[in-house]
Amino acid sequence: MEFKLYDTLTRQKRVFTPIDPARVRMYVCGPTVYDYAHIGNARPVIVFDVLYRLLRHVYGEQHVTYVRNITDVDDKINARAAERGIAIRDLTEETYKNFKADVTALGCLPPNVEPRATEHIAEMKALIERLVKGGHAYVAEGHVLFSVPSMPDYGRLSNRSLDEMIAGARVEVAPYKKDATDFVLWKPSKEGEPGWPSPCGIKTPGRPGWHIECSAMSWKHLGETFDIHGGGIDLVFPHHENEIAQSRCAFHTGVMANYWMHNGFLQVEGEKMSKSLGNFITIHELLQDWPGEVVRLNMLRTHYRQPMDWTLRGLKESGQILDSWTKNVDLSGSKDEELAPGVRDALADDLNTPQAIAALHSLSSSGDGALAATLRALGFSRRPQPRVSIDEGKVTGLIAARNAARQAKDFKESDRIRDELTAMGVVLKDSKEGTTWEIAR
Repeated sequence: MEFKLYDTLTRQKRVFTPIDPARVRMYVCGPTVYDYAHIGNARPVIVFDVLYRLLRHVYGEQHVTYVRNITDVDDKINARAAERGIAIRDLTEETYKNFKADVTALGCLPPNVEPRATEHIAEMKALIERLVKGGHAYVAEGHVLFSVPSMPDYGRLSNRSLDEMIAGARVEVAPYKKDATDFVLWKPSKEGEPGWPSPCGIKTPGRPGWHIECSAMSWKHLGETFDIHGGGIDLVFPHHENEIAQSRCAFHTGVMANYWMHNGFLQVEGEKMSKSLGNFITIHELLQDWPGEVVRLNMLRTHYRQPMDWTLRGLKESGQILDSWTKNVDLSGSKDEELAPGVRDALADDLNTPQAIAALHSLSSSGDGALAATLRALGFSRRPQPRVSIDEGKVTGLIAARNAARQAKDFKESDRIRDELTAMGVVLKDSKEGTTWEIAR
């Protein structure tokens, strides 16, 4: 079986060859734990869970190490803890617990290691001091900054010139910077913020910049160079670009990771997800209305590198597909997990999940006994259970709103409301006497 992955750095699909087949290593950027994760955050979690499962299938469970970090020191965390009037550690513990419950419900395996940024300060300081000693970083007014001009090929991952990076990035203007593109490795802690003894002889307490955290944690758990680094496409610049700069310059290596993988953007009903548009959906909220297995399948129906439009219609279709696959299959009766050849080959072609789903359709229609084992291997461990509790007041209000939209001949809105009710497990029946409803069976 030929195993290929698309590498963002070289912009080509390449045969995957691990550095050491007995120790395949993957790092994926994890959550910043200040609030519930949204469905855009769910996409890399599910995508790289599938890749993790495939790697285990190919190389053996004991020969794959998957590291996904937890960012627990960050400006957003500080602000949210202050807003809620609770300790920062209490906030991060609560949020991480919620995140873990949500992604478990999505059928995701726990990574081998989930390092916390606050437990790797020593490694961050060691990297920073290496960079200063090597002439790739400098101390200025209590900060330590990476000198971007010290790395001639900076920008290869994002394929941007320095001028484009300055224009497109949130570049902090500061008088102590030697170059506009230089970025922070360490900064002074303000009053009330977490702080640690600073590196490089700085006398005041400080805290790490965002980018140095992942360089330090990947180094600690996977080494100076490893196989795969993953994350969302939004992290290519500046986060992953800066990780590469820090790690390569600290260790004098040609690469940080041999393959860089990025999933595409996710939008909701054709629009960018935002709180101002009222379409900001957390994983936690979604799981109140939909089984995790349906959410998982819906995410995998689009190839991971393509942009994805998250819709109620898509969720409904995914539920119907899963129901058709599992109605005569007992997923809980056995722990056997084995990828059928057609599914395995599709996934080995740069995680081609749409093609894998087509192969699953063939298994289902042919009555192949491999269907259950393959579904379990892909993280579908049980038949989706329909939502059993219905908010009758909400249903009544939505039906009234739908009737009003129909009277106004706003059929697009009427259809949208019907889809929303369907997503809740409600079946509408229109007649001359009016609209009635029942719970889907």
